[in-house]
Amino acid sequence: MSTRLTYTDGTVSDVTPVALKSRAADEDVLAEVPAYDLIELFFFAYRDFVSDPDRILADYGFGRAHHRVLHFVDRQAGLTIAELLDILRITKQSLNRVLKELIEKGFIESRTGTSDRRQRLLHTTPQGHELALKLAKLQTRRIMRALSGVEPEAKALASRYLLAMIDADDRAHVERIVFGEVDK
Repeated sequence: MSTRLTYTDGTVSDVTPVALKSRAADEDVLAEVPAYDLIELFFFAYRDFVSDPDRILADYGFGRAHHRVLHFVDRQAGLTIAELLDILRITKQSLNRVLKELIEKGFIESRTGTSDRRQRLLHTTPQGHELALKLAKLQTRRIMRALSGVEPEAKALASRYLLAMIDADDRAHVERIVFGEVDK
């Protein structure tokens, strides 16, 4: 499979993905040719990655927003609403609707802060933890199946790749959330 490129210097050529890689060092070829293969693979991988939990969430009347809230509250017990909004980058109105449902159905509880009584700290209930863990295990199985056919270094490479996809100004914050303590 080849791609027809017109370079900034006016030359035209048909190139393969390998040629693109070697040419990329000389100029910004990636800005000229959409990476349709990676874009589409990313789309299909994400579609299937979320489809496993989607089926279970539907049984509860929940969607992907519920999943994200449940996941991060379970992983970072005691998150404030402001911290959760910062992680998810959704509107307060969207979060409130989802959070209200999760609290009413007994998956998350909101506790008063110990040092600041105005603060609401979010925690999963045992039922919420159980569901979050079930969903994480489903997604872990899919990830591990994909990694099983490649060299052992692939997990670290995948982590570096996904981290590089995150905006540079947010990367350190995300690293602290994923690999260490969330900013408080």
